[in-house]
Amino acid sequence: MMKLAKYILLFLVLNFSALLLGVLLMNNGPQSTWYINLDKAPWTPSGWVFGAAWTTIMICFAIYMGYLSKNSTNFKFIILYTIQWLLNVSWNYAFFNHHNISLGLIIITALTFVVISISIKYHKITKTKWLLMLPYIIWLCIAVSLNAYILIYN
Repeated sequence: MMKLAKYILLFLVLNFSALLLGVLLMNNGPQSTWYINLDKAPWTPSGWVFGAAWTTIMICFAIYMGYLSKNSTNFKFIILYTIQWLLNVSWNYAFFNHHNISLGLIIITALTFVVISISIKYHKITKTKWLLMLPYIIWLCIAVSLNAYILIYN
């Protein structure tokens, strides 16, 4: 049990450091004049929802990664985790800092595929714990739709 707790704590730190770095790289993001003036999808959630969603997602993802780490015989999944981490951080930079909506859509779509790949590839190891990935997958599908809407209508 102690080993699991250490892995979960490690992934909590890594996941929330990705969120923190993403926020630092977004250059005033959602409060910027650029973002405020975009034509956004009618289903765009209120600002507070993003914080609540990402907090929930990163906690669930840390627990999932903790179980995966504890029960895995090799750590090749760290490659996919690292790709996920880099894509997660880089979306903020591309979309909010550089206003590159097209690149943002490419990044968020790639991130979605990586997260789904992790869930599928390690399903046998994590068993029902893969359900902890559902909030991340669902949120990313919403994020892809929001990014695509902005690309199409702006």
